[in-house]
Amino acid sequence: MEEAAAAAAALVGGPGPGLGLRGGLMAVSGGSRVLAARYQELRASNDGDLFVYDCVTANKRTQEKGQAGQTTDKASNDILAFAFSSSGNYFALTDDNKHLILFCTKPSWECISIRSVVRRSTSLIITAAEDKILIADKSGDVYSYSITDPQAAGKLELGHLSLLMDIALSPDDQYILTADRDEKIRVSFTRAPHNIVAFCLGHKEFVSRIFVIPDFPDLLLSASGDCTLRLWEYKSGKEVYCCHLNSISKPDATNNDKKYAVSRISYCCQGSYIAILCDCIPTVYIFQLVADTQQLIHKQQIPLNHKGWDVALEETGELWIFQENKVTPLLLYKPMDGQWQPVNDDKGLLKMSKYLHDNWTVFEGSVGTDSCYRTLYKASFDNMTTYLQKKEERLQQQQKRKRKELQHGTNGQNKKIKTREPPL
Repeated sequence: MEEAAAAAAALVGGPGPGLGLRGGLMAVSGGSRVLAARYQELRASNDGDLFVYDCVTANKRTQEKGQAGQTTDKASNDILAFAFSSSGNYFALTDDNKHLILFCTKPSWECISIRSVVRRSTSLIITAAEDKILIADKSGDVYSYSITDPQAAGKLELGHLSLLMDIALSPDDQYILTADRDEKIRVSFTRAPHNIVAFCLGHKEFVSRIFVIPDFPDLLLSASGDCTLRLWEYKSGKEVYCCHLNSISKPDATNNDKKYAVSRISYCCQGSYIAILCDCIPTVYIFQLVADTQQLIHKQQIPLNHKGWDVALEETGELWIFQENKVTPLLLYKPMDGQWQPVNDDKGLLKMSKYLHDNWTVFEGSVGTDSCYRTLYKASFDNMTTYLQKKEERLQQQQKRKRKELQHGTNGQNKKIKTREPPL
């Protein structure tokens, strides 16, 4: 129980600062704050279009209103998870103080509601219909919260017996997929989550990320602490492809025996490209999905000089990388002749980099932090070595006893022979 609690605490501490893109909007989270702006609008002369929200504000507002469900333990206001809606009209986040905060982004950013959630979240997603927010929490439950009624309380939808790591939806909102620490991916009907359609089983460690391919809606991409990417026909639970990341890592990038997890997945429909970022490895991997053969083709590795926090692919294929560096917090790569090349003079890049540089205090608390996945790996015990050692000790003790018995028996026989010698 103590190990599970430590794992949950490590995870809900958040996998670090995050980056999100949608329809020309960029949102970046760090600590208790989220910074957002339209990076494709080039008013970079001042901070007039930069929106900054601090979750400390939400805590003060809920205390003033006397809302129920406030945390009694000592908690931070750090952002744990966030997501844009598919249109970019809505943005939702949860924090360490068990708040769900909903924003409307158009025509300008505005906080619509602040609600209390039951437990600290690990992941959230907004439905394609943009009528609900689904939140997965550290206790293994999924709650839904209405967008159309932004003050309504949450509704319990389903539950696992293990810590939930990620949540996904099919593009038509018919299926809800949940991944947990115990290597399982569950597929359920959204309208009747108690009705389980299938399990996707095959990972050897916790499932860190799941993602339904939007233009191939029958395929699911999953990543795990077992250093694999897997493709599934999730409605039947059939695994169709497995990629071992250790086999494509450069020798100087990682030890093949070292365990690491995929912390971020981003997808671009144009070309079916996938960008992934692994925990504790300063490299971005780019794959291409070949749907006809249901395979992942490794295309490129982009080495980083600093720890990568997040990655995001635009619909045009441009790749944004958010890294742990104040001078160059953002990197931009554009596809050219089948390879992603760095771009340094993009106006949107310069604009957003300046915003992040000027507000770097937001991210200082995340610099140099340990992996949030470290405590989630299964503990291994070498019982066989101990067993063999004890077995060898028992055999040696048995041999000593036998030698003593033989020696004692020989001495007894000699004494009997001496006493039976005939007289002269």
